[in-house]
Amino acid sequence: MPDAFREPFLPLIRELVRTYQAFEAYSNAHVRELGLTPPQFDVIATLGNTPGMSCKELSERTLITKGTLTGVIDRLADKGLVGRQALAEDRRSVFVALTDAGQTLFDTVFPAHLAHMRQAFAAFDNDDLARQIAELAALRRAFGTAMEHYKR
Repeated sequence: MPDAFREPFLPLIRELVRTYQAFEAYSNAHVRELGLTPPQFDVIATLGNTPGMSCKELSERTLITKGTLTGVIDRLADKGLVGRQALAEDRRSVFVALTDAGQTLFDTVFPAHLAHMRQAFAAFDNDDLARQIAELAALRRAFGTAMEHYKR
């Protein structure tokens, strides 16, 4: 095998991908049991306990692309879970907020999902979690630094 394929970071990349896939599978299975799609849950969880936000901010805070976000908001609006209105200062921008029904749904599904996720993290104490957070943050910063060099 050529040396280029023996990079010491390749097992880490594979493990990150497998970990993310396992997280998504575990999380998404429960979200679907709650009667939502993962993007719908992401929007409801992000808007919950907030006065709402612009579509731009919602897009930045979720894992949903802008093109997909419009369809997700449309479907949530059709269900009466979110409302939309143009912002007075910029009529091209749209403000999205949970309706009362959406907030009630958030108050039910978000704690249920936290309890579901708590099961996966039960084997880790606070020190374990802090250590893993620090390691992942260091890795994210390394990619940020690399990206700054890449842009030059």
